Amino acid sequence: MPRINRVIELWEQGQPVYHEGIGELSYDNGTKMSDTWADYLLTDFEHAPFDMVGLRAFMQGLADAGPTRSGHRTPTVMVTLPSNCRTREEMWANSWQVRHALSTGVHGILHTHTRQPDAVQAFVESTRYPFQSIGVGKGLLQGQRGAGGQQFPAQIWGVDPVTYTKIADPWPLNPEGEIILGLKIEDRECLANCDEIAAIPGISFGEWGPGDMGMSFGNGDAHDPPYAPEMEAARQRIKAAYDRNNIKFLCGWNDPKLTIEEATKKLIDEGTMIVGGNEQAAKFGREYSERTMPV
Repeated sequence: MPRINRVIELWEQGQPVYHEGIGELSYDNGTKMSDTWADYLLTDFEHAPFDMVGLRAFMQGLADAGPTRSGHRTPTVMVTLPSNCRTREEMWANSWQVRHALSTGVHGILHTHTRQPDAVQAFVESTRYPFQSIGVGKGLLQGQRGAGGQQFPAQIWGVDPVTYTKIADPWPLNPEGEIILGLKIEDRECLANCDEIAAIPGISFGEWGPGDMGMSFGNGDAHDPPYAPEMEAARQRIKAAYDRNNIKFLCGWNDPKLTIEEATKKLIDEGTMIVGGNEQAAKFGREYSERTMPV
């Protein structure tokens, strides 16, 4: 039986994954996007309204129109949040955003501006039910996600509520978990703490946020290559921290000197497991990595 979260299944096969934006948060768009070319869908609440009503309707549309051709009930869906993950206090004050997002049935959260290790620890704890014990006392405290909101996401995932609470836990910390948690280490403060941040248990993927990283170095627009030496050094340092902790690297490479195929090959060859790009990049990348799972 396939996993609920097909991104995890692909990573377990050593395969990179590809994403696109969700667009309109509505039931009708959910039915349409169930047929997406992407491995996962991402909606951005960092810069857009925090629309849980729309996201809930979208998730219902995905589930009703499924399953996908790969045999999964829905594509993987992830969100960013409006709050940052700068301090533990900020994370706890905004942990309601984590609860609300997960209660729609999404499969992961990518948190922005993860600047301090204890804030990342609080992020992981806010996604977990208190009875989950893996990692507690070994870098994590007891989970803080409360009972009562599991019925709707369980229905979206196609499991009963008790099963949902058992598997709605971060992977790979919990090998049976179906939730993936990501970090944006995307400014100089984050960079200074990247080794300690990446060592927090429960994180599965991360990016380096070149747009914000460039701004923190004083450049208003440094999102795309070619990068200044300090930017490339930051990218390499963050990727190395992720690699040491088995965290999958998320990166795009919009270099005008390279074709989409050349840029995609570069990323895959250097070990990027979430490749930014588009459908053309995904088509080439899947062939290059000899993907067998249907899209």
